Amino acid sequence: MIAIRYIFTTALAAALAIQTAPAAEEGGSERAQNMIGLKPFEVENLRIQTVEVDEKDFETTVFAIGRIEEIPANNSVLSSRISGRAIQVNAFVGDHVTKGQVLVEVESRQPGNPPPTISLRASQSGLVIASRLRVGQPVEPAAELLNISDRSEMWAVAKIPEKEASIMAKGTRARITVHALGGEPIIAEITRFGIIADREAGTVQGIFQIPNPDGRLQPGMRAEFAIVTAQRPDVLAVPRTAVQGDPANRVVYVKDFDLDNVFIRAPVVLGELNDGYIEVIKGLLPGDEVVTRGSYSLGFAGAGSISLKEALDAAHGHEHAEDGSELTADQKSAKKNAASGDHDHSGSGKLNTYLLAAVATLLLLGATQILWARRRS
Repeated sequence: MIAIRYIFTTALAAALAIQTAPAAEEGGSERAQNMIGLKPFEVENLRIQTVEVDEKDFETTVFAIGRIEEIPANNSVLSSRISGRAIQVNAFVGDHVTKGQVLVEVESRQPGNPPPTISLRASQSGLVIASRLRVGQPVEPAAELLNISDRSEMWAVAKIPEKEASIMAKGTRARITVHALGGEPIIAEITRFGIIADREAGTVQGIFQIPNPDGRLQPGMRAEFAIVTAQRPDVLAVPRTAVQGDPANRVVYVKDFDLDNVFIRAPVVLGELNDGYIEVIKGLLPGDEVVTRGSYSLGFAGAGSISLKEALDAAHGHEHAEDGSELTADQKSAKKNAASGDHDHSGSGKLNTYLLAAVATLLLLGATQILWARRRS
């Protein structure tokens, strides 16, 4: 009976070896297929940048487009109280003027030698946006001589879809992007709504008042709005630039924890998205470093310039199998014999495993038959 138990134990161990060996190979093969190994100069050429994934407050946003406009109350007109003739003009279109600055000298029509003159001063600081005056031109009280606009603040007017406007109120925050200024978002709140809806577009105006200290914002510039309507805490999200692939197969590229210049292609399940981030429901963990710049190019890198074996060899300082696994004793012996010029007539370690399993199975069948015959007798 002891011999039979020994035979059975040996056969079971061989069977387990058959099951686990292919599984290990399959795991290594899967990692190798999803791994992209690059050389240092390739990483520099692709300008790869990564960011660490973490849980954050995730904002639900509504997208809208609009334009930059002047604030009507910040416009003024220069005019004369008397009839006469302009004998001096000190400001023209595009000039910046200050409040109280003399802009025009007007010679009156009253008799005198010389006739009396009056000075027309700017009623506010700002930019001269229109001029209808030249030296020597007649001046009448009803005429608008100059238009001055204070553009230290501007309106950003968003066209908000009517179905989304119901969940917004004064004070609703938004990120406003004006690409003419380089795309850096401006944070502002709704100060008022328009008084007439656009029937054809089905939108209402949401008006944001934003600073313009350097005067770079100009009326008519296109603006894009990400209006925040809700917020959820502790959401795992990645920048939108990190996600690649077609809609049915979204992936991100994760920097390997151990290997330099190695990135793993990781399939992900996505949730809600806003103007900057995408919620990740499945496929990533906090602390993972995902590629945000160069991720699109990694999709064309295929298996990379270096193999998994080469990457592991360089990182750990010793040789690995082609699938990235540690070398077995038989594999090390075979490589040593090959290096010394000897031939391994016993076959590979994998073949030995299968032969051992086959022999053990036959022994198990023989032992079972012997046991069955003894019971019958």
